[in-house]
Amino acid sequence: MLDLLPDLFDDYASQLTLAQPLFTDFGKKKIFYGEIVTVSCFNDNSKVKELVATNGTGKVMVVEGKASLSNALLGDMLAEKAVLNGWQGIVINGCIRDSGTIATLDLGVKALGCNPIKTEKLGAGEVNVPVSFAGIEFVPGQFIYADSNGIAVCESSLKVI
Repeated sequence: MLDLLPDLFDDYASQLTLAQPLFTDFGKKKIFYGEIVTVSCFNDNSKVKELVATNGTGKVMVVEGKASLSNALLGDMLAEKAVLNGWQGIVINGCIRDSGTIATLDLGVKALGCNPIKTEKLGAGEVNVPVSFAGIEFVPGQFIYADSNGIAVCESSLKVI
């Protein structure tokens, strides 16, 4: 399967909400989907670091980084840990770093861009709160579907062929 969203919109258009096309694909996995787990933070990826260390089987982390382009909220070490713990993907309203390494990892990663500067770790941020960016709301427990065509959310899990 090379495309997911066109087929889902053909079958479930009334149940899906499409995000604005703001994101670039960085991970090796171009098609990913799962239950939404959210992080809200600004230039501090402490909560992202905590979450990638937990079981992410069947889940996608959605990070509201307030569209900051001044620091990276995900780097190669955290991405590697996410793969080891079964995360399907990470969508970041902000930047990543180590893009060359992340491109080799079996993880879906979408972000606004790259920045080589890491964040401070101050423990700031919130986990599993509704977040809004790219014209839609991401609610923990709902489902996200992503491929090279974009990102869509749905209140319930959809059958993916």
